[in-house]
Amino acid sequence: MVVIGLSAVAVIVVLSIFFHYVPFVLWLSAKVSGVHISLLQLFLMRIRNVPPHAIVQAMIEAHKAGLSDITRDGLEAHYLAGGHVAKVVHALVSASKANIELTFQMATAIDLAGRDVFEAVQMSVNPKVIDTPHVTAVAKDGIQLIAIARVTVRANIKRLVGGAGEDTVLARVGEGIVSSIGSAESHKAVLENPDSISKLVLKKGLDAGTAFEILSIDIADIDIGKNIGAALQIDQANADKNIAQAKAEERRAMAVALEQEMKAKAQEARAAVIQAEAEVPKAMAEAFRTGNLGIMDYYRMKNIQADTAMRDNIAKD
Repeated sequence: MVVIGLSAVAVIVVLSIFFHYVPFVLWLSAKVSGVHISLLQLFLMRIRNVPPHAIVQAMIEAHKAGLSDITRDGLEAHYLAGGHVAKVVHALVSASKANIELTFQMATAIDLAGRDVFEAVQMSVNPKVIDTPHVTAVAKDGIQLIAIARVTVRANIKRLVGGAGEDTVLARVGEGIVSSIGSAESHKAVLENPDSISKLVLKKGLDAGTAFEILSIDIADIDIGKNIGAALQIDQANADKNIAQAKAEERRAMAVALEQEMKAKAQEARAAVIQAEAEVPKAMAEAFRTGNLGIMDYYRMKNIQADTAMRDNIAKD
């Protein structure tokens, strides 16, 4: 009994390994679905670390949808390159049903580029609406306007590889809105005809070089912000006032410096006078000794000084 049990276990293990490497049921499912693939190829897929189930299911889906350009080798190569086999086949089937031109090579290139090719096909059939963030711009009259736009885009299959994404589209639309509002003579004109912004922005061809085709740009909301013109005028007036105050302070400082300089010169002059007066007695003594000054001359000089002092006192009173 023990030997029979061990034999049964061994048979089960052998059969499990066999059906793991040779998926007979999967091969039978492919045959029934009309997909021609041999058991040897399924076995070799296991050896190459390629899941046979994913490849066979993709081939069955492509065969039922009438896609003849999808081969087993192509699917295996795409899987080994790190691609999503199921998404690529789903995208090709959806594109075929929607009459969108999409080849297997293009779909695999889009998938390997990191984009969701199935979502791109869906966006081609059903356009996507993207809301821009708040875009702030100032009209020529100085009034600030805050706008929100809704951009309807459709995926451009041919530009998905190498084309810019949604962020670039939103940035260009925001730039176009700022330019349109900035060229308006008055903010009232923008509020009266917000569709003028959409028309001007659409004319710029903002979807060039992107992976999308802009179908429409609709202004969802416009709010009035600050009076930037008045604020700038106030700032300019404050700046002019500060400049004038600085210049006045400069002139005052120069005047104070000049006054200090004049006082210094006056003090120097008084010091020179005092020094000269100190030399007068010496000169008079020398004149007495040499005989150039007599005693009567000295008294006349004293009388003149006394008379001058009296006149000064009278003038002060």
